[in-house]
Amino acid sequence: MAKSKTSYSHLDPNAPIGIFDSGVGGLTVAKTLRQMLPQENMIYYGDTKHLPYGDKSVEAIQEYAIRIVNFLLQEECKCIVVACNSATAAAFNVIQKRIQDSIILVDVISPVAELVSCSIHHRVGVIATKATVGSNLYKKSINKKNKKIEVRQLATPLLVPVIEEGLSESNISEALLHHYLDSKKLQHIDALILGCTHYPLVSQEIRKFYNGKAHVEVIDSPSIVSHEVRERLRAASLLKQDGVAGKMQFYLSDITPNFKKTAKKFFGKSLHFSLKTLDASYNPADPKY
Repeated sequence: MAKSKTSYSHLDPNAPIGIFDSGVGGLTVAKTLRQMLPQENMIYYGDTKHLPYGDKSVEAIQEYAIRIVNFLLQEECKCIVVACNSATAAAFNVIQKRIQDSIILVDVISPVAELVSCSIHHRVGVIATKATVGSNLYKKSINKKNKKIEVRQLATPLLVPVIEEGLSESNISEALLHHYLDSKKLQHIDALILGCTHYPLVSQEIRKFYNGKAHVEVIDSPSIVSHEVRERLRAASLLKQDGVAGKMQFYLSDITPNFKKTAKKFFGKSLHFSLKTLDASYNPADPKY
């Protein structure tokens, strides 16, 4: 749900939306957001040097996330989308403290959990990284509003490296998905949350797995998150209004062939990728964090 009690009158509607993830996963959110808000300027930061986040410590994820947030703040973003479930689970609180309501901040778990908690589903599965499952954030968030929904979570750590290697829709990804989705933890579910922004890249394979077996709704997280961003910007009167197509900028901590390939598949071939290594500037002992 859109919420705008804080005044953002100091922000420029023409300022960019910042989006970040450990790699290509956040592109699924950026693509949907681009389709929904084509006039908006956007900056995407992919921390490809440190992916995957899902098997990193909480402290490491927080350090990476704050470095990126500092960069996006320097770029004068009006909104930052934490397009990474692991970063949301491990670092969202420290990001909130860093931003202190100076701009709009959107994560990828809260909008999905809120929508699912209002649904007619009885038994919801969640597949995600170890960091996200370990945080228990999906279960906590859904059951906080609806205790009747049973939430079953399964860590699926090998999916991100397979997707980052460009092996979606291959025999390897098919075998891996069958291994995970056949788990006892996911038996008899009526909905499945793809709790990692990389996973929509294999959503068709997931739907194919369930075709004819059971009626399982695969939750479209990028659309839900993009809708939340649009409504938050609208409520704050921060939607860009000039009708001119927005610019899309890409910054990466390591420029990888698969990122370039996936980004060009989503946004067209005439893209420029800038290498941007972020300095260590996060000190957990600093009171402002």
